[in-house]
This record gives sequence, structure tokens and C-alpha cells, in this order.
Amino acid sequence: MNLSALNTTALAMVTPGKGILAADESTGTIRKRFDAINVESTEQSRRDYREMLFRSEGMSFISGVILYDETIRQAAADGTPLVKLIEQAGGIPGIKVDEGTQPLAACPGETVTTGLDRLADRLAAYYALGARFAKWRAVIAIDKDTIPSMTAVHGNAHALGRYAALCQAAGLVPIVEPEVLMDGDHDIGRCFDVTQRVLNEVFSELRIQRVALEGMILKPNMVVSGKTCPVQAKAAEVAEKTVQLLKECVPAAVPGIAFLSGGQSDEDATAHLDAINRFGPLPWKVTFSYGRALQAAPQQAWSGKAANVPAGQRAFTHRARMNALASHGQWTHELEKAA
Repeated sequence: MNLSALNTTALAMVTPGKGILAADESTGTIRKRFDAINVESTEQSRRDYREMLFRSEGMSFISGVILYDETIRQAAADGTPLVKLIEQAGGIPGIKVDEGTQPLAACPGETVTTGLDRLADRLAAYYALGARFAKWRAVIAIDKDTIPSMTAVHGNAHALGRYAALCQAAGLVPIVEPEVLMDGDHDIGRCFDVTQRVLNEVFSELRIQRVALEGMILKPNMVVSGKTCPVQAKAAEVAEKTVQLLKECVPAAVPGIAFLSGGQSDEDATAHLDAINRFGPLPWKVTFSYGRALQAAPQQAWSGKAANVPAGQRAFTHRARMNALASHGQWTHELEKAA
């Protein structure tokens, strides 16, 4: 393991004023996204859509792109590999390596993420294809009192630790993503308590697996109210509780934190990131690693039509710029509406 190289890559992934684009939707997930805009999901339409993003001015606000297995192997319409388009735009190519979730038989309603089998071989192949970081998402269900179980928390944390260690051995920076879901009617306090338990377990497993914290990025959820909670916490409270949690749980050796959007609206994800970055100096670079919160608007604007590519690119550039401003604590509602 070359820790210096890993640390250099990790720091580049959280370059001030830039964030990470999560364009790693599985074929099934992107089909649902395309169904919503009445676009047939084919290898070519998926390629065309992602090429539109990677050739946009919005890439000037993107430090890295998480790709799916299909996408990292694709070339643009003119034959340029999509990996090269990302590099030419100043971004770092990355790859999603988990293989989704499976139910935990002993824990109804909970899952564990799979994909450790043959992972070392897959990581070597992805490195050869140009990836320099990877992502693994652990999904933690939550309710008001009984979920998550310690079984689910420990199982997912252990898998994250093993994945991260294998990544670093292969020369890839691991994005460690433990996501406590927004789904449910739990309040922000419950989200805080569960996320605290999850992060403590994750960092315990990372230490056990001898993962070098200087060569990784953390991709956590923010501390927010459940989607159907009758009381939705305001941005200031989300920021206060999220910063408190991170200071309690995340070692300063971690170079950066790139939040997931987790089903928040586009503007909420931006406003919350902005509020967090207004807290003053933090031990880590704090930015975004958004999927839907960056892509919903350009998907709608594009709608599968070549004539709409400029409109799709403008929509993506706007969302990327707004989040880049939020990563500096410089976003405002006025800037949001000025576009």
C-alpha cells in the first residue's frame, strides 16, 4: 500500500469548491429514472446521458465521478472512453463495487451489503480500467425504537472494513458509505443516536482491518428527520447536530467527508451542506457526493432528446455550482433562484 499516493488522491477528491458526482446507478435503478422521463433505457441512451454530463461545464465543480461497471467500460459517441472524458475535465474516475443488499434472515426488515467474494480481483481489473477510488454502500434501516439491530450494524460495518482494506491494498481510495436511511417517521434525535452508533462501529472495524484513515473518504448521511416525521428539522438544527456527531465520531486523520443526499430534495441537500460549512473551521474538508440531488434536474431537462442536451447540461452545471458554493458555506436562496 502506497499511503502517500492514496492520501494525495483522497485530498484531490475533496478539493475545495468541488464534490463527487455519484453516477453509479445500476441498470435497474437508471431504468426507473428513465421511465420517469419516458426514455427507454438502453446501453446507448445510458451512454448518451452520462456523456452529456461529463462534457458539461458543470464538471469544473466535480472532483471525481463514481461509475457503474457498464459505464467504466463505455466510450462516448466519438470513441473517447468515458473515463478519459472525466480525466480531461479534471476529475478522478471511481467505481461502485458493492453488489447490492440481501435480507438478514434473523433480522426482519434489515439487510447486509454483498460483494466481498472475488473483490480483490475486481479491484485490480477496475484499477487497470482507470479507477482510482471505489465506493461501497451499507444500508441501515431505522425506526423509532427497535431497528437497527446490532446484528445489522456490525455486519455492515465489518463488510465496509474488509472492503476498505482490500481497496487500499489495490491502490484505490475507499469511499466508506454507511447510510442510515431517511425512510420513516423517526425524529432527528433518533437519527443522531443511530448514526452515532453506526459510525462508532464502522471506525472500530476500520481500525481492526488496519485501514489507513488518511487514505479514505467518509460518505455518511446527514442527521435529519425521517421523511414522514411530522416535525421536520430546519437547516440550522441539521447542521448543528451533524457537526456535533462528526466531531464525536470521525477522527481528524480522515481527509474529507462527502455527504450523500439520501433522498433529500435538491435544494434541501444544498441548504444543509451550506449550513454545515458555515460552522467555521472543521478538521476535515466537507463536501458533497450526490446522485439524485445533482441529476434529477438535468434528467428532466434532457428527457432523452439530443436537442435538449444543452438544456440538460445547463441544469447539471447549475446544481453542481450551487453545491460547490455550499461546500464553501457561500450558497444563498437568492443565488439558487437567480439561474
